[in-house]
Amino acid sequence: MRQTLTAAALAAALAGTLAMTPSHAATTVANESDNVLAGVFEARERDWRNGAVVYQVLVDRFAPAANLDAKRHLYPAPKVLRRWDELPRAGHYLEAQKVWSHEVDFWGGDLQSTMGRLDHVQQLGADVLYLNPIHGGYTNHKYDSLDFNAVSPEFGSRADVATLARNLHARGMKLVLDGVFNHMGRASAAFRSAEADPSSPYRSWFYFGHEYPGGARAWAGAQNLPELNLENPAVREHLWGGADSPVRSLLREGVDGWRLDVAYDIGFEYLHQLTQAAHAEKPGSLVVGEIWSYPKEWMPALDGVMNFTLREVVMRTARGQIAPATAARMIERVVSETGIERTLKSWMLLDNHDTARVATTLPNPAQRRLAQLLQFTLPGSPNLYYGSEVGMAGGNDPEMRAPMRWDLVTEANPELRWTRQLIQLRREHRALRVGNFRRIESNQLLAFERHTDRVADAVIVIVNPGSSTVSESVLVPDSKLMNAAPLLNLLEPSARTEPFTAGLLSVTLPAHGLLVLAPDTRPHGGYTTYKRVQ
Repeated sequence: MRQTLTAAALAAALAGTLAMTPSHAATTVANESDNVLAGVFEARERDWRNGAVVYQVLVDRFAPAANLDAKRHLYPAPKVLRRWDELPRAGHYLEAQKVWSHEVDFWGGDLQSTMGRLDHVQQLGADVLYLNPIHGGYTNHKYDSLDFNAVSPEFGSRADVATLARNLHARGMKLVLDGVFNHMGRASAAFRSAEADPSSPYRSWFYFGHEYPGGARAWAGAQNLPELNLENPAVREHLWGGADSPVRSLLREGVDGWRLDVAYDIGFEYLHQLTQAAHAEKPGSLVVGEIWSYPKEWMPALDGVMNFTLREVVMRTARGQIAPATAARMIERVVSETGIERTLKSWMLLDNHDTARVATTLPNPAQRRLAQLLQFTLPGSPNLYYGSEVGMAGGNDPEMRAPMRWDLVTEANPELRWTRQLIQLRREHRALRVGNFRRIESNQLLAFERHTDRVADAVIVIVNPGSSTVSESVLVPDSKLMNAAPLLNLLEPSARTEPFTAGLLSVTLPAHGLLVLAPDTRPHGGYTTYKRVQ
């Protein structure tokens, strides 16, 4: 009900407000804000899924096997076992197998060899090891599953997976596997039975008809990847519903989560069922989906998405295709509409096994460093594709799937030093891992703040994607950042910054320049203006 104040009542109300001391009013507002956020960031820190650094590995290409000669019989023709120093090249179509020849080129890596290189992954500062598919498959990439419950013999066994999980857990790390539950391989026993016999119990697992090239509905028209009929309850039970399903059983055996291939094809309803099944089996497990759509409505059917929307904004901004102020608004909208809790669990990537490597898509080192800084400072879990930390290049499939260049893992490699610096920055600054996002008002610069309920955690990120020097005053709308208080330059500790004045910061950045700042709340000469502001 609307009420009208009399003049006397209004005057009394104003008098009461004015009678409140400024310090009391400020304390009341601050306390109200703190109460809203009390415990929020601590809870986020306890959840390993928030802001984790994810390191992605193609098992066949990550580390050379120690027992390669003993495994040669696992690569019968037309499969080819390549030398580790060979690069993948596009091949020709193999009609009999319905695959391209480069899909059956192998380099021989396995789970044992991957375990032998965990020191590198840990020393980078990664929190999660994510493996591309390791279940039984005919091709090198294993997106054509022959058996969801078996590990491909070239890679090892289920026992090796459990051992890998234990090794990672001992290092304080997690293991996420790639789940390919939209389709199977044409060479799988289930599909062959269904194709050959209309009365096969597996016939209803797939879609058959004359309207489909090759006789069965296949993912994206690739005949080696017949799609599963997820409307069939027996298929869902096999994949995630049953106790012996791959989703549930592998979580029981030590796996910590699933990345779902082509999750957009699985759809909202079945993704929700799968995620619920994973959480029921292992509370706190992660289910993140490959979603190339705008992420807003894909959660809570998923815990998070591979955030291709933010990737596109970052990459296009780094190339100068999106104006900085526009990019800032786009990022703010994505984070706001997705929700910060879901965004923190979503994977922020610049490249992976389906895209050209970032060293190829952004060959200009300055543009690349800018994009990488954003990858590691925007909300989310940075997904680092193996080899990108050492500057490996590679175009589209199959070039981006080259074997790991271990010869580039040296202290002299500037790409490796930069990656380690970015990961260390996240480890040292809580707001970059679990903080909220706040857009900073700017025009020619892309600027934002990551913040928590503690002013000392705040991190200000400002970049210049342009090709010329920019001088600009930006508005940092953080009421706890104190006037004229020092700001620390986190990328160049010896560099000086302009004074912070009444919420405004004067910034000059060269072309593709980067600036990361944090408030210095320590007493200097026994005094700090932050003495009553936390």
